[in-house]
Amino acid sequence: MSRRAIILAGGTGTRLRPYTVVLPKPLMPIGDFPILEVIVRQLVRCGFGRITMAVNHQAELIKAFFQDGAKWGLRIDYSLEDQPLGTMGPLRLIGDLPEHFLVMNGDILTDLDFAKLHDDHAASGSVFTISSSCREDVIDFGVLETDNGRLVNFREKPRAQYEVSMGVYMLSTRVLDYIPRERLYGFDSLMLDLIAAGETVAVRRFGGYWLDIGRPDDYARAIDEFAAMRARFLDG
Repeated sequence: MSRRAIILAGGTGTRLRPYTVVLPKPLMPIGDFPILEVIVRQLVRCGFGRITMAVNHQAELIKAFFQDGAKWGLRIDYSLEDQPLGTMGPLRLIGDLPEHFLVMNGDILTDLDFAKLHDDHAASGSVFTISSSCREDVIDFGVLETDNGRLVNFREKPRAQYEVSMGVYMLSTRVLDYIPRERLYGFDSLMLDLIAAGETVAVRRFGGYWLDIGRPDDYARAIDEFAAMRARFLDG
């Protein structure tokens, strides 16, 4: 079975400046490859035969690098936004989506099994599946709990755990009915609309490696960890 993926690669990379002044974020190098090429190679390995890249900012650089995808043994085409449409809005520009398809950000380093996520979603009956990861947030201060100006408790650098979206999703085409045309519409809006409509949104917690390279410190970490764990992300 040939699987289909949509990669969201149209962002301006504001959080990653000054790196993204010259290159769009998906073309930032991780080892020998741009991060987006790592994703493409992983998707090919997982049986995805076609990728549509939703592009906007510096779209010509991305298109010049990946062209038609023949170099990687699959078909790559492009959907160009002429205005920012958010994370979910670009999907309404793509007219030939299959019943089930993967959507993901183009700046993620992970060893997630995309094929399993695809097939589990297709068998589940859910309209939307979110791949999630657990993250711990550390407050770098002593936290005071007070009552009318009197200290009642103190916690030194407390930690809190959250289940967060990895920016990797599986969708069924029925979700497109909720996405408006030609206006900004993000993941957050779609989730609230699906919940309000009583639709089933599945969450699949992933215990492996995941890193969003959107900030300079995370990008530096990705470079170091990719070099040390390359075989975990790519064959050969």
